[in-house]
This record gives sequence, C-alpha cells and structure tokens, in this order.
Amino acid sequence: MKIHISIARQELALVDDAGRPLRRWPVSTAANGAGEVSGSYCTPRGRHVVRARIGGGRPENTVFVRRRPTGEIYTPELGAAHPGRDWILTRILWLSGCEPGVNRLGRVDTMRRYIYIHGSPDGTAMGVPGSHGCIRMRNADVVELFDLIPVGTAVEIEA
Repeated sequence: MKIHISIARQELALVDDAGRPLRRWPVSTAANGAGEVSGSYCTPRGRHVVRARIGGGRPENTVFVRRRPTGEIYTPELGAAHPGRDWILTRILWLSGCEPGVNRLGRVDTMRRYIYIHGSPDGTAMGVPGSHGCIRMRNADVVELFDLIPVGTAVEIEA
C-alpha cells in the first residue's frame, strides 16, 4: 500500500501496489501552497515515508503539542479560548522525505520541519488549502488511515 496526496485536488488516496485506489479522503494542505524550504509553511512535494505513528488508542480529539498528548480533549469551547492555536488532534503520521536536496536534509528536510498527516477540529474546512504545511484530515478519517498503514508506508505528495 501507498499514500498518494494531491495538493491540486486536496485529496489523500490510499492505493494498492498496482496503484488502484482503496480509499479516498478530502484533506487540507498548506495555505501557502507547495514548497520544501524550512519556514515556508508550505506542503513539501515528492517521495516520503511514514516515519512514526503517534496516538494509537487515544480518544478522538486528543490534543497533541510537540507530538505529545497534552491531556486536553478538543472542544469548540477550548478552540474559542485559544483562537490562534494550530490544532493537531487524534493521530499523527510523521513524514520523512526520501529525496536528498529535495525533501531530505538541510533546509528542505520534511521530518525536521515536523510535517505530519494529522486530525483537525470538526469545523476545519477540508478540500481547500488552510494548514501551516501539514496535511490535515477529519478525525474519523485519520483514525481509519492510521489503522490501515504501518510505519514505513510510502507517501507521494504531488502538486
């Protein structure tokens, strides 16, 4: 299995080894578009792998900061109390680039940029760019994807 993310279509597809889609979900990639440079707040392109799976067994809406659960469960009231916070919820699939000079090492290193596939508050728009570089998913969707894929799953991100 492989994950294919289309920035243009704002879609994540889980595909089999022959490239046939098994599941498709709407996502939200970076508001700043595609790009690899650290500090750009863009979604990196190219070949990646899932380096770590974080949050297995946690309840939906678990809040993560620096990949650690904070003890909070997201609610609209919590969101209203912290309007500028970039919410990382439910599950994290931490990506690592596979192409030196493109999305690995130096100023373009996806893993050092902390680029994830992660859950988002229910009110977050999907199908339109809006993140700070990560790939946002609905909580139920990221749980489904998380349960289907192991560490090491290939991820292709295309503009």
